Amino acid sequence: MEDISQFFTPIELEGEIQFPENTLGISIRKYLAGKPFPELKGVHLAIIGVEEDRRSVNNEGSGEAANAVRPYLYNLFKGKYKPRIVDLGNIKQGYAVKDSYYALTSVCHELIKNKIIPIVIGGGQDLTFPMYKAFDKIEPTINLVDIDAKFDIGCPDSEFNSSAYLGKIILHQPNILFNYSNIGYQTYFVSQKEIDLFHKLYFDAIRLGEVRSNMEEVEPIVRSADLLSFDISAIRMSDAPGNGNASPNGFYGEEACQITRYAGLSDKLSAIGFFEINPKKDKRGQTAYLIAQMIWYFIEGYYKRYQDFPFRKKSRSEE
Repeated sequence: MEDISQFFTPIELEGEIQFPENTLGISIRKYLAGKPFPELKGVHLAIIGVEEDRRSVNNEGSGEAANAVRPYLYNLFKGKYKPRIVDLGNIKQGYAVKDSYYALTSVCHELIKNKIIPIVIGGGQDLTFPMYKAFDKIEPTINLVDIDAKFDIGCPDSEFNSSAYLGKIILHQPNILFNYSNIGYQTYFVSQKEIDLFHKLYFDAIRLGEVRSNMEEVEPIVRSADLLSFDISAIRMSDAPGNGNASPNGFYGEEACQITRYAGLSDKLSAIGFFEINPKKDKRGQTAYLIAQMIWYFIEGYYKRYQDFPFRKKSRSEE
């Protein structure tokens, strides 16, 4: 496995923090200042913070998300499994945005190639694009599932940012996008022109109301994903206020956790990203706490995988 430590800066924890027994803070191996970079052999999941938010529309400060989420995540108790999880620290902003993209693509490519699932905490949702590029030369085609109140497709002449990254993915060569699915879009945020374009491209799009009336219906869509991108603005403002684009309607926190559990259960999923969390707007840490719980549900789902795609003889919890 190639050395990816050059892309990371260590995690900074305030003071000498002691985590209770059986919490994730004890189980997760961390890249801390003055300590060696974690060994990746035998690892299942790798947490990655990305401090790039220069193309996050109306949400400057989302690059600080990972540091806000970690204390909440570390204090959650693990389930009945033996986690092999590392926290690799943060990918700092590069000199240019493209440098940050290159670092994230390189890291995710190496992890996915070695059967380690990156759990990315952004940063803006434009980081979905470098994560998508990480699948080049690994998979011939992939399914991308996006939990988002909008389509983020942009116009051909639009500036590339977190509100217009999907068009970049569609036009990227080599084209490895087999299918794209949006879950939770809100009709008043989406133009009819965008809806018509989605139909022409045979993309899947399920309105928020349809999803919430029957959450189980989205399970097969989520479990068909190779890459899942979660824009936190898809969650209602009362549950996730830490976002510059939060709105009154959206998923409830428990519904968001249910979706990430479905993602964890999927044998097909190889990478997941949580984007647009903004600690500057998260006065009481409510959003960071919710993201930590969403990641907890993803981890739990991962260690309860049914091993049905493809068929395997034993589950992760038995390894």
